[in-house]
Amino acid sequence: MWDDAFPSFLIGLREGLEAGLIVSVLVATLVRSGERARLPHVWTGVAAAIGLSMSFGAILTFTAANLSGTGQEAFGGTLSLVAVVFVTAMVFWMRRSARTFAGEIKEKVTAALGMGAGVLIVTSFLAVGREGLETALFLWTTAQAAGSSSGPLTGAAAGLLIATGLCWGLYRRALHINLTRFFTMTGAVLIVIAAGVLGYGMRDLQEGGVLPGPTAYAFDLSVHLDPGSWYVTVVQGTLNLTPQMTWLQTAAYGAYLTVVMTLFVRGVRGTASPQPQPTTQPAPTKSAPANPAPRIPHWTLPAALVCLPALVAGIAVAVSDGKPASGMPVIEVSAADCGKGFTAPKPGRQIFQVRNSGSRTSEIYLIDPVSNAVYGEVEGIAPGTTRALIATVGTGSYAWRCVPSGGKAVTSAAVKVIGGGSTKAVLPVSEKDLAAPLAAYRKYVDQGLADLLARTRTLQRDIDAKKLDKARSDWLPAHGQYASLGAAYGTFGDWDAKINGRRAGLAGGVDDPAFTGFHRIEYGLWHGESAAALAPYAERLTFDVAALREDFPKEDFDPGDLPLRTHEILENTLHRELSGSADYGSGTELATTDANLDGTRELLSLLRPLIDKRDAELTSDVDTWMRRTERLVLAQHGKDGSWTRLGMLSTVDRQRLDGSLGQLLEELAPIPDLLEIRKAA
Repeated sequence: MWDDAFPSFLIGLREGLEAGLIVSVLVATLVRSGERARLPHVWTGVAAAIGLSMSFGAILTFTAANLSGTGQEAFGGTLSLVAVVFVTAMVFWMRRSARTFAGEIKEKVTAALGMGAGVLIVTSFLAVGREGLETALFLWTTAQAAGSSSGPLTGAAAGLLIATGLCWGLYRRALHINLTRFFTMTGAVLIVIAAGVLGYGMRDLQEGGVLPGPTAYAFDLSVHLDPGSWYVTVVQGTLNLTPQMTWLQTAAYGAYLTVVMTLFVRGVRGTASPQPQPTTQPAPTKSAPANPAPRIPHWTLPAALVCLPALVAGIAVAVSDGKPASGMPVIEVSAADCGKGFTAPKPGRQIFQVRNSGSRTSEIYLIDPVSNAVYGEVEGIAPGTTRALIATVGTGSYAWRCVPSGGKAVTSAAVKVIGGGSTKAVLPVSEKDLAAPLAAYRKYVDQGLADLLARTRTLQRDIDAKKLDKARSDWLPAHGQYASLGAAYGTFGDWDAKINGRRAGLAGGVDDPAFTGFHRIEYGLWHGESAAALAPYAERLTFDVAALREDFPKEDFDPGDLPLRTHEILENTLHRELSGSADYGSGTELATTDANLDGTRELLSLLRPLIDKRDAELTSDVDTWMRRTERLVLAQHGKDGSWTRLGMLSTVDRQRLDGSLGQLLEELAPIPDLLEIRKAA
């Protein structure tokens, strides 16, 4: 959890110390001026600022929860950009003002003493409120990036507690800290973190449809790095850098970090000079009576400042006694009582608050009880948890289906809705539905492996006979046969790394013992290695393919993975072949792309009956872009059997190919969700 907590810990520590120093100066100035009676006014302003900040965070959370999925992405991305602006401004302001802001606060307090209680309250409120709003916004954006992790809140709480202790020590003169150096060092770290928040925000805006290029990846290291490893988790949690980033994310991150850090470093001056403590100099003044009577009742303005933001947040978050904005009550779901509180909803977009009142984690579906079609779902809702389910309600029948973990499905009583238009629901897919396509795919792969083994044996004989020119000719058909099987995403388990692995991430590079298979032989054939040097790799490749063919019938294949292949094979093509990272000298990236298209087409043919039953228009659009992409690829295949190297494509041809494949991926993207195995079936 610390990886998610660190950015919030730093912002909590820094902003908490900044606000705490302001409060320390306010208190110290009043105490040394003999104005202790005014201290409640300071604490009232501080409390009001805290209340406003918490209300702001609550309103942000409520607003995001009531948006559509793409709306949430766009909203979160926009606020991430705003947070970056605020944090950047704060970093530069404190770098410039760290040594003088204590004196400025004293001057404001001195002026406020002669103007009554209200002005002093407002002074403390404004001084602390700015830091509070900045903190709330930054914590909200980091919490969005962390998902369900409690790390951001934990980190912020720890930072604020430490900041409180430091401020107390400074006030009591028990600590001596060079604050200028502290704010300079933390400012540099925050700039790096803000760059990551900016990149995350750009990604959100792309996924929300505000910015283009959601599938135009600058790099994709997810194939080589385990997303669950500790080092990936730490880097992603602290810096918001992910193994897979788009060009826009990367450009925004790099540009921000380069420009802002350069300006920050150039502007750092005099950090070695001692930092004056906020409480070392009294600010005596007797411009007002020692204990002046407040010009307004003590409780009136404080109560208004504290209650007003809380009232605004309360109205926004607790509309209709805790009901969501749609007016729908909370739906209780459990194995014993599925759909309690459910009545006929009004037509249109509705937000149902679904609470699991049972004792087991459950899958919850809003269904048409006649056809079992799914209008909406909440997966893995834990006991005692409330989650939102968003669905568009039209004319038809509606019921809840609760599927507890390890238990039987329970369906609520049905209700009918009239007066609405037609609405689209997804007919659920079961493992039984995928059994026939899976069996056909296994047969297809088994036959393909037999052909692959024959081709690899031919390649081995070429190398053993020292016929390297023929080996170069026979390498591509063998590798293309393997690529057409769509094995890159785990179909073959550990065999894929042995047969088609790459050198990325290997300490020894091309000479690493773990670098074997097609690409190792490709490297040797096109980099002048001798037949004797390549013979062991050819022999091992044949052995691994033969072992895979024998082992494949025993390999466990999750039926739910089959629909994923329709999208992931070509997504892998975009990241590997069309980026040039999978070429080791042969220049046959487009030939491999063609083989991957063949593998995708095979899967689509097996799954077409299931897809057409749920969305007949989808396959038509997929077919259109599949044909267009194939034509663009095959246009680079010469009559002599040669393929144009990727780097030799004209700019126009490259743009057309990238655009066509990108659009094809967009058309394929709904298939995994459409054919997702649902327990509602």
